[in-house]
Amino acid sequence: MSSGKQVDRQTSGFARTGVSRRDFVKRAAVGAGGLAIASRIPSAFAQASDVIKIGFVSPRTGPLGAFGEGDPYVLGLARKALTKGLTVGGKKYKVEIIDRDSQSDPARASQLAKGLINSDNIDLMLVTSTPEVVNPVSDACEAAGVPCVSTTVPWEAWYFGRGAKPGAPAPFKWTYHFSYGVAQFANAYISMWKGVPTNKKVGVMLPNDADGNALRAHLIPMLEKAGYIVFDPGGYEDGTTDYSTQIEKYKNANVQIFTGVPIPPDFATFWRQSAQLGFAKTIKIQSIGKTGLFPAQIEALGRLGYNIAGLCYWHPTFPYKSPLTGETSRALADGYEKSSGKQWNQQVGGTQSLLDAGVEALKATSDPRNKAEVAKRLSHFKITTTVGVVDWSKGPVPNVATTALTGDQWIKARPGSKYKLDLVIIDNSEDPNVPVGAKLQPYG
Repeated sequence: MSSGKQVDRQTSGFARTGVSRRDFVKRAAVGAGGLAIASRIPSAFAQASDVIKIGFVSPRTGPLGAFGEGDPYVLGLARKALTKGLTVGGKKYKVEIIDRDSQSDPARASQLAKGLINSDNIDLMLVTSTPEVVNPVSDACEAAGVPCVSTTVPWEAWYFGRGAKPGAPAPFKWTYHFSYGVAQFANAYISMWKGVPTNKKVGVMLPNDADGNALRAHLIPMLEKAGYIVFDPGGYEDGTTDYSTQIEKYKNANVQIFTGVPIPPDFATFWRQSAQLGFAKTIKIQSIGKTGLFPAQIEALGRLGYNIAGLCYWHPTFPYKSPLTGETSRALADGYEKSSGKQWNQQVGGTQSLLDAGVEALKATSDPRNKAEVAKRLSHFKITTTVGVVDWSKGPVPNVATTALTGDQWIKARPGSKYKLDLVIIDNSEDPNVPVGAKLQPYG
């Protein structure tokens, strides 16, 4: 009886306040939860302030997937080196590297960057390998005010390809790039081509993309100034399957030197068709860029791959160590081969250099989570990485640091080698610290 009256009194009390019993229970629960959440906020935010988040985007699958083949291994080395955290300005931070695969798709690269920025709340972005990946990620970071370091794209394709104008102030505040440029292409090519007598007629294969347009605008004039006659049949779209028209034009122009920056599948198709139509056998120097960087791409060409020359931005004989892991270039290559069972490739060193530069730049600040300070530090930062010296204070334009290219050539591996091909350095005019391993041999 008394219990019933108690219930009635409680019910009538809810009625007088305009709140039902069910609503009261809900509000009480929310209030209790709110108190619990509030009690956790200080510690949660304290923990978050002690964590540096680094985003990393590269192509691991799709037409550009060869560039990202070694990334899991190199990222593993970086995470191991950072296991005990990073001490900056007397404070110790935990470091998280959040990596994503662009799948060789510019739109996906942009979406991934925005996700890392808005959902993962990264403090620094690292991105590598071709304008199709690097440019959209850099643009997302510039728009969001997040510091970004990028590499393995000719700097002209990154700088002018993103809207910068020659002679005008840099439009970028948050994005910084280090890589070779057209001058490094031209210097290395001109130096290495002297090793084989030719008629100095050069055929170029330049697609209608950021890389191709950058080289068309800047490389061709440099080669012509050096006395070469350059034949350019015009831009083409990535994914073209029939190159017979271009090949006929190259033959009619009697070119004996060939270069360009096609994506790997396109070059494989083009060079097989060149062999079928009798063009490949007329070439004395075949020095392709962007493709031919990786062993599997050359092996897939069979005998057509022997003596293809190119340019090298990292090699196991480079005399530089990683400041992040302490490994020499040789140790990095050997470790990758042992871990993966695959032959080393240039981007193993390229990716390591990106992690080197990014982490060391964070260490050089007083607060690595202060985005504006990190960006300002990058504008005049200098470091020696696995690919050599990176110095943003001496760039050809603001926000850019240039690195060297050495001439290289794929040759048949020595008897007893576990691999079919060796990549040897044939020219070091861009970086005399790199040892030369052989002389340029005529193609074919």
